[in-house]
Amino acid sequence: MSLSFCGNNISSYNIYDGVLQNPCFVDALNLVPHVFLLFITFPILFIGWGSQSSKVQIHHNTWLHFPGHNLRWILTFALLFVHVCEIAEGIVSDSRRESRHLHLFMPAVMGFVATTTSIVYYHNIETSNFPKLLLALFLYWVMAFITKTIKLVKYWQSGWGISDLRFCITGIMVILNGLLMAVEINVIRVRRYVFFVNPQKVKPPEDLQDLGVRFLQPFVNLLSKATYWWMNTLIISAHKKPIDLKAIGKLPIAMRAVTNYVCLKDAYEEQKKKVADDPNRTPSIWLAMYRAFGRPILLSSTFRYLADLLGFAGPLCISGIVQRVNETQNETNNPTGASEILSSKEFLENAYVLAVLLFLALILQRTFLQASYYVTIETGINLRGALLAMIYNKILRLSTSNLSMGEMTLGQINNLVAIETNQLMWFLFLCPNLWAMPVQIIMGVILLYNLLGSSALVGAAVIVLLAPIQYFIATKLAEAQKSTLDYSTERLKKTNEILKGIKLLKLYAWEHIFCKSVEETRMKELSSLKTFALYTSLSIFMNAAIPIAAVLATFVTHAYASGNNLKPAEAFASLSLFHILVTPLFLLSTVVRFAVKAIISVQKLNEFLLSDEIGEDSWRTGEGSLPFESCKKHTGVQPKTINRKQPGRYHLDNYEQSTRRLRPMETEDIAIK
Repeated sequence: MSLSFCGNNISSYNIYDGVLQNPCFVDALNLVPHVFLLFITFPILFIGWGSQSSKVQIHHNTWLHFPGHNLRWILTFALLFVHVCEIAEGIVSDSRRESRHLHLFMPAVMGFVATTTSIVYYHNIETSNFPKLLLALFLYWVMAFITKTIKLVKYWQSGWGISDLRFCITGIMVILNGLLMAVEINVIRVRRYVFFVNPQKVKPPEDLQDLGVRFLQPFVNLLSKATYWWMNTLIISAHKKPIDLKAIGKLPIAMRAVTNYVCLKDAYEEQKKKVADDPNRTPSIWLAMYRAFGRPILLSSTFRYLADLLGFAGPLCISGIVQRVNETQNETNNPTGASEILSSKEFLENAYVLAVLLFLALILQRTFLQASYYVTIETGINLRGALLAMIYNKILRLSTSNLSMGEMTLGQINNLVAIETNQLMWFLFLCPNLWAMPVQIIMGVILLYNLLGSSALVGAAVIVLLAPIQYFIATKLAEAQKSTLDYSTERLKKTNEILKGIKLLKLYAWEHIFCKSVEETRMKELSSLKTFALYTSLSIFMNAAIPIAAVLATFVTHAYASGNNLKPAEAFASLSLFHILVTPLFLLSTVVRFAVKAIISVQKLNEFLLSDEIGEDSWRTGEGSLPFESCKKHTGVQPKTINRKQPGRYHLDNYEQSTRRLRPMETEDIAIK
């Protein structure tokens, strides 16, 4: 079979009705923007314009982001996906013709290459901070928008509609090219690099000016963030030789404890001001944590929702692939007798297309899931650092009457530092699962109902009936954990009392009596730990047994109710959906347990933060506190320098001066240090 751009039919080259009336020439016109971009950008990339400029002053490559950076990358990825669909549609449509028509898929191939080149070109221009060279991209998006619009109008005039895949792909590409053109216009408006007398100069972030900062996750491009490509240098160096703290470098300002402490402390002070007039109300630590760390939690939850929704693409694609394979075994493949215009339904029924979609869906699902885990873990660590700083500063201002009157013990304070903050951190790790699990379960049941009908409701009923057992086990786990913590606190309290009065105990030979008391408390703690282990094993067993019971109940009911055997497509898709339901069922008891622990930890933390203090009342009224706007992403508080070389007597003399007391902000600076 010969190759030709417009095919072997001579009528394909007819231009008597006008050049734009010939679809082959319209496709050839769509090649012009791609050839223009490749002709302009390749010399610039090879000459090295994208690797010079002020980057030589800073050791990091990607140190500056133009306006709309993330939006540009997202639109580019979407455009690449549409180009892949256009290539697949052109190849399938070409296989139905007698001769090869390269115009059906050649412009799409060139568009894929040009789009990839555009994002590589943009990355190099961005790292060099030379925005004037972005004018070539602006011209490219304008030309691509115009040519695709002409192609869409010609399809509309030919009577094509939404049911035709090529018409839908062209319409989507018009929208994406228009959005990318709007992004370029916004860069011109903000940076003023062309058509303006005074261009806007942008300084690099403060973190990248510090040569000791090597954590580049907030500053690299979107693709490097998703794949952690920027860590390759560290991993390669760690493979060659052991790394040390110097190789790891310093943390960015936004991840330091002082920055997160200021955010959480100011948010908590705002809550204290709101309840200052009502003595029956207490400030909410939950609202303070949401105010300080709510945005990354919402971002992580969004990533988790996207990952869960993409997870359901697997069963649907598997069902379509198996169904298509069964159909092809009973029919004769006759591509020449099919229509030359491919519909959207026919495209999505193709087994090869479904296999590619399944592969892309799995990649995106793992990417979004990993991004969700990363954001929650980073936020949880930042929250724990902020809470530790708040507790430490509170300890320095804590009234001694709390300890002397028995209202608070050193064991309780140790538990706040070592256990309660850790519980809140782990709750934040699992926080997106708290509201993602119901959506995942509901979507799974709906898809099972569409596949198996009313028999799927039997499996859902099994899950619902066994859910109270899981909740009961989770509640018992929480009670066992709480009793373990109480016994641990009591044991630490008694141990601390023994250590304080060890001389007196030895003098009167009371050590055996107190040792027996500690051992009794320890035995109660071990008994509680055994109960906790028992309920943990029951929880693991139930998490594994419930999906199996639901599958058996569903399949048996379907066989008896319908009287028909399960089709392979239904069986494979149902098994995949029940496998998806295993994850939320497995995490249900864990999430409930950590949620209960977090509630208890917040109560203990709130009691500690509201305890009596020494010194002035400016800390309670919020006087001298930093504004909440100071906890922006790349701002931090510069701690004061403390002279560690002064003798201890110097500090003691200053402390004994009754006429002078440290202000709250000064004590905060010392505590942070």
